[in-house]
Parts: sequence; C-alpha cells; structure tokens
Amino acid sequence: MKKLGYLFMLVVFLWALPGIGQASAASNSIYLDGQELEQPSHAKAGLIKGSVMVPIRVIVEGLGYEVGWDKETGTVAIAQGDRSLQLFIDNTKAVVDGKSVTLASPPLLQADTTLVPLRFVGEQMGLQVSWDNESKSAHLYSAREGLLDGVVNGSGSTPAASGGAAAPEQPVKQPGTTDQNQSGTSVTGNESADLAVITSLSFSDNRLMISADRNVIPNVFKMTGPERIVVDVPNARFADGFIDALPLDSSNQGKLEVEGYPEVSQVRYSLFNNNPSTIRIVIDLNVSRGFAVTNENGLTFIELTTDSMAPSTPVRPDGKRLVIVDPGHGGSDPGTTSITNVKEKDFNLAVGLRVDALLKDDPDILIVLTRSDDTYPTRDQRVKLANDLQADIFISIHANSVDNSPTANGTETLYTRDSSIPLADVIHKHLLEAVGLKDRNVRQRNLQVTRETTMPAVLLEAGFLSNAHDDAVLKDPVVQDKIAAGIVAAIREYFGLK
Repeated sequence: MKKLGYLFMLVVFLWALPGIGQASAASNSIYLDGQELEQPSHAKAGLIKGSVMVPIRVIVEGLGYEVGWDKETGTVAIAQGDRSLQLFIDNTKAVVDGKSVTLASPPLLQADTTLVPLRFVGEQMGLQVSWDNESKSAHLYSAREGLLDGVVNGSGSTPAASGGAAAPEQPVKQPGTTDQNQSGTSVTGNESADLAVITSLSFSDNRLMISADRNVIPNVFKMTGPERIVVDVPNARFADGFIDALPLDSSNQGKLEVEGYPEVSQVRYSLFNNNPSTIRIVIDLNVSRGFAVTNENGLTFIELTTDSMAPSTPVRPDGKRLVIVDPGHGGSDPGTTSITNVKEKDFNLAVGLRVDALLKDDPDILIVLTRSDDTYPTRDQRVKLANDLQADIFISIHANSVDNSPTANGTETLYTRDSSIPLADVIHKHLLEAVGLKDRNVRQRNLQVTRETTMPAVLLEAGFLSNAHDDAVLKDPVVQDKIAAGIVAAIREYFGLK
C-alpha cells in the first residue's frame, strides 16, 4: 500500500509541474499557413490551465519579427518595423506599440522558452488562429490562407485536417451589399468603389484566365493533401453580372467544371474574406503541377507547368535499392544558424550532394535527392516523393541547435516507427565514427518525415550548430566528406552489400 501511495503522489506531482500533463503530448504541433513549424521539444503548444499556450519565438520569427529576451527582468521584446510588443513573464499586462493590453493568461517560462496565449498571437499579429483539440495542434493563417481551405473570415474555425479535402465553405458577404441582422438593422459591407472587379473566369489551353476591370496582382501558391493551386486576388469583388456567366450561390461560392484536362478535376471560386475583400480561386488537381503567372491588360493567366518537385520515376533494374536522401530545410527555410553564421540548410545540402556524388554510379543503389539546390520542398512534398517512388529507405540530413544552451552538443539519430530502428542503429554507428562528437544515442521522435513515410526512415542530427566546438567540426569540408562516406557505408551495410 505504501508503494502504491507513493506512486500516486508521484503522478500527481508530475502532473502539477508546468508543461507536464496536458501540454506535454509529443504530437502537439503548430502550423503557419499550412506549414508545420519546428518547436523546442521541451516547450510545445498545448493547453495549460485552460488556455492554449504557444512558444512565441517560433511563431514571430516565422513572420519576420525580431525577438529579444531580458532574463533579469523577465521581459520578451518583439519588434518589426514600427511595431513593438513587450511581454512579461507571469504578468497578464503587456505593452503593444506603447499601449497597455491585458492577456487572457500570463506568459510563462518553460525551460528558457516563453509560452504565450494563442489568442494574443492572433490579435496582435493579425492572424486567424484556431486550436484543434483532437489533434492537439494550433493553426495560424496569414492573408495567404482562408475560406476555401477551412479558416472562415477570422472566426477561429478549425481548419481541414491535413491530408483531407478542403473544409466546406462558409457564407461571406459580398462587399457593398446589405443584409438585415437579427434586430432588423441594416448592415453595410465594405465599400466597393476602390475594389478591382472580377468579371469572368475560364479554363482552357491548360491555363486559368481571370478577367478584371484593371490589372491585379494575385498571390498564387501550392497546397497538398489534396493537390491544388490557390489564387488569392486581394482588394477585389465579383462583378454584378458575374452570376450571368458563372454560378454563385448565396454564400458567394461557385464551381467551374473542367473537361478535357485529366490533370484538373475542377476550379472553385469564392469571396472568402471581407477585410480586405479577397477573391479566392482554387484549381483542384489530380496530379502535382507547378504554375507560371502572367498579367496582360486586366487579364491574369495561371498556366500549369511540370512540377519541379516531381522528378520522373527512375528505372529500377532488378536488385537495385532506391534511397531517398533529404537535405533538410532550404530556400526560404534556413533552419538554424550557427554562432559563426553557418546556415543549417547549407550544411545539409553540402552533405547531401556529397552522398549523391558517391552513390551516383553505384551499381547496386539508386539515389534521389529531395532537393539539389537552395529550394524549399515542403515536408508534405518530401514525404510524397518518397512514398510515390516506393523508396526502400529515407534519410534526412540535419544539424541541431538549442536556444540559450551553448553547451548542448553531440550526434543523435531520430526515428518514429519501430520498423526504422535497424536502419537508425546502423546509420548512427557510422555517423558517430565519421563526426567524432559526443554520442547522444538513437532516439524516438514524432517527426513528419519519419512518421508519414512508408519505408524505414531516419533523421540525422550530426551535431549542434549552437555549440562552438560542434560548429567548428561540422563546417570542416573534410568532416563533411567523412559524414557522406559514413552514410554511404551505413546504407550498404543495411542492405547487406559489400
């Protein structure tokens, strides 16, 4: 009985600690405009004392803000241009642009990481935010996201689940129109005098044409799960006669059927935001495609192109093994930056290209890189590439970092599924020999690229760029050669090749 009583008290004690219990689930994630943000493993988004708390640095740095931390006063300073915010640990009062505001819950410090209420982030950063309690994930959307993909006009609705179809659209009122509220008072939408007027849409010759009364500059981007190209036209509205040519329902949504183009299933369109008034057009794809945008005298063309992230499937002679090597980050996502200003994306690519050079003419192995230059394939794209090609193994190359902890050092190999353990063990053995840093062991982590790939998959953290000694080792070209040779040796040993 005494032992049971002790165990019970231990569980209660652990549950009461900040960050333990409700906020400690490994699956807790943050998505900004559909892209998952890297979080400190010790301080992730989650419910704490009834409020959704998120690591502020992760989000604001992703939005281009600068963050400062004064440990003595417990003050977090955030700045971008003329904007400034000051937050104080364990204090519900904050200062925004020189004015005092009150937070729903006070910021708290968890292992040198500041957590703040999700609602505050949305209100002060101009984001649409929501918390999905089922998946334990926070979703934040800037102007690039909106109605057709699950977030409704700043209402905080839960976005469509990753990998599923877009959520049903909700009614949004056309600017310049009126309606009656429940009290019978007339409600007027945004003024439409200065808005571009979209007069028609059409799809032919493998391209979407948008006709407007003036030149417009759309924001065009790709989304996956399912594949689609999204076109946002800001400061625009549908023409009064638009419905004469194309259907619009009472929610200002419609659908253009597409025939004769097997790559496209349909084109959807909607007024998804009233502030600012924005038209969203979605090209639903049956296969992944890129795009090119041109503007001519009020006509905007979105032409479908070959997707650069979908290389042709390599011919696999009998007995050859297909290996996906993934140099992490890239392009707009630099990863971490070392104390000597080495960007993680550059280190990852340097090692990946060395592995590719060593395996390029290998008689037993075919290698495919997720990127071979300074571009940013999303995690979804990396996973899809590996799964579509039915690769035998997946290896993601990274370097580590810990904020405010320059002493953290060493090499570790991460996996998610038990089927990846044999690969992780052999990779880690050779990686340690190549780098010569502290052994941080093989560890299980819930990472998208090792979780959602269908083959054995590992993520390598060669060392800590936040540590002076590790940084000096990793940026040495000789060491990078050794790491690449070690990865190749591990691949051959895993497959039983001499």
